[in-house]
Amino acid sequence: MDEVNNGTEQRRPPHPYLSGNFAPIQRVQPLTPCSYTGVIPIDLAGGEYVRNGGNPVANESLGRDAHWFDGDGMLTGVSFHTTNEKGALEPQFVNQYILTDVFLSTITSPAIRTPILPSITTLVNPLSSLVAITLRILRTLLLVLLSHLPGSKQVIKKISVANTAILYHDGRALATCESGPPMRVALPGLETVGWFNGEKCEGESSAATGAGFGGKGPLSFFREWTTAHPRVDPQSKELLLFHSTFAPPYIHYSIITPSSRKSSSTRSKPAKFFNAPVPGIQSAKMMHDFGVSKTHSIIMDLPLSLDPLNLAKNKPVVAYDPTSPSRFGIFPRHQPERVRWFETRACCIFHTANSWDSLTLDPSSGEKRVDSINMLACRLTSASLVFSAGALAAPVPTRSVPDHEREEEQCRLYYYSFCLDQESRNVIKHQWALSAIPFEFPSLRDSVSMSAARYIYGCSVSDSSFGAALGRAVKMNAIVKMDVESLIATGKRNPPAPISGCVDSRSISEIIASSEMSDPIKVFKMPEGWYAQESRFVPRQNSVDEDDGWLLCYVFDESQLEEDGECRLDAKSELWIIDAKSMAKVVGKVLLPQRVPYGLHGNWFSKDDIQDQRPIERLRSLPMRQKESHHMLPIWQAWMSLRGTVERLLA
Repeated sequence: MDEVNNGTEQRRPPHPYLSGNFAPIQRVQPLTPCSYTGVIPIDLAGGEYVRNGGNPVANESLGRDAHWFDGDGMLTGVSFHTTNEKGALEPQFVNQYILTDVFLSTITSPAIRTPILPSITTLVNPLSSLVAITLRILRTLLLVLLSHLPGSKQVIKKISVANTAILYHDGRALATCESGPPMRVALPGLETVGWFNGEKCEGESSAATGAGFGGKGPLSFFREWTTAHPRVDPQSKELLLFHSTFAPPYIHYSIITPSSRKSSSTRSKPAKFFNAPVPGIQSAKMMHDFGVSKTHSIIMDLPLSLDPLNLAKNKPVVAYDPTSPSRFGIFPRHQPERVRWFETRACCIFHTANSWDSLTLDPSSGEKRVDSINMLACRLTSASLVFSAGALAAPVPTRSVPDHEREEEQCRLYYYSFCLDQESRNVIKHQWALSAIPFEFPSLRDSVSMSAARYIYGCSVSDSSFGAALGRAVKMNAIVKMDVESLIATGKRNPPAPISGCVDSRSISEIIASSEMSDPIKVFKMPEGWYAQESRFVPRQNSVDEDDGWLLCYVFDESQLEEDGECRLDAKSELWIIDAKSMAKVVGKVLLPQRVPYGLHGNWFSKDDIQDQRPIERLRSLPMRQKESHHMLPIWQAWMSLRGTVERLLA
């Protein structure tokens, strides 16, 4: 933040996503024992909760563009260790930067004061000039080129900052981001192993020789960019991903089959395949998530473009067109060439909650067949969140939306049902909200994903919407549990108006006031001044009911903020363990040694996951400081002087 100059210059207002508990934290700690209050359920023994998020390491120039989705990836975890034969549990806190190429290059180039990569805010800002965007991209390209020249301690081969999510597949914990392949990390210490290309992983001993994600050729660099939300089938253990690029066919699709004995499915399946094109998409899009049922995948072609060629059309790189349709491409899991496109009104969807098949009996064969695909997703009526997360006002659409299609600004959990039994017509049978309350960051019990799960958990806000007002950040003060099975059944009995209607129209305060045990929506409201992050479900051992378990999430008490809105140096966060069945009781609170900035997505890794990790041959590490030689050749001294000058100019 700019300092006051002689008391006459006004201080620049803090960026909402670089201040308070959104502000990055530079302190990292190895596994460190923590105290706690209440009870640590035995179901957590040997496991670890880990959350990912952006935490820019180069953050001195706070007048710069910044966005909630920017920043170097930082993992924050709490591991639950058994300390004695009686099974006593000790929570241990750990946080580590993910040692990506960009991170390592940044910390080994002392002159760099702002992030190497352009901020998403620069790209989405409708006021950003062609010259400004071009200069930011050119700066990045020059810094990447410079990293390949003599004198560099770290070459930038991949530009992903791996800052969005984390998942487990086939013996690997993988951190993800849309601008590159997944990065493997080791549990429970969160050390960085290396990039995973679908065939092999850096840091492992492997005889695999395939090109993996991206394949070969001039566009392979872009084709290896994977969704931040790959899906793992809980039965077959297949890993399903899509890759969004800037050139036709724009979307590719990959499936990685497990090489271990972990699959519990009896279905026959083909071998892994990479980069299968998904036909039917006409331009580059900002595509964050997708849906996967047991038999089909769902690609979302929404009217939110992410296309550098927009600059040539005098349009922002990221642009939302509310007059264009949203399209859902549905295809059999292993046959993307058979995609069928379903169209509906414009919207934005960043996260799907679950997808599953509906079956019907075929009278001719006597066998069950899939007649429709169902999907639950967090539907926004505009792209305002993309802009507000960068402290920008959403641009006014250049084309007006017809009056009958206008919707209030909202983000709700929506139910879609896509009919497959009419070969000649693609019909969306149901599309309406389950509840009127804001709902984002959805999660569920992993073992019931891709099937008709009964419960979905998510975050909400009790006093605003997820499209925050300009200058304010989205902060979540409620955790919601929805009985989606009950709400969908109610909606089918009494169908709401398509698209704009919702099954349950109550406000969040009305739901909190409800005392009915059978209420299909339950809300855990945070105490005043406390805010939560995405929660993850951990099942109770040998549980029968789907919701018998615990929700884990990081929380922060904002009474620890100073008058200027910044955190005290001694501010600390907590990990809360909430009874998922009642949604009314915090059974345990882990007191962390430092605060955890508000971040993005996390996951729970069981004791078996951690024990079944693949062997690691080497880890990525911070470069060792080398003493400068006083006997360098003059030509080398001249080059290093020139290199330093270029770095300072680009800093």
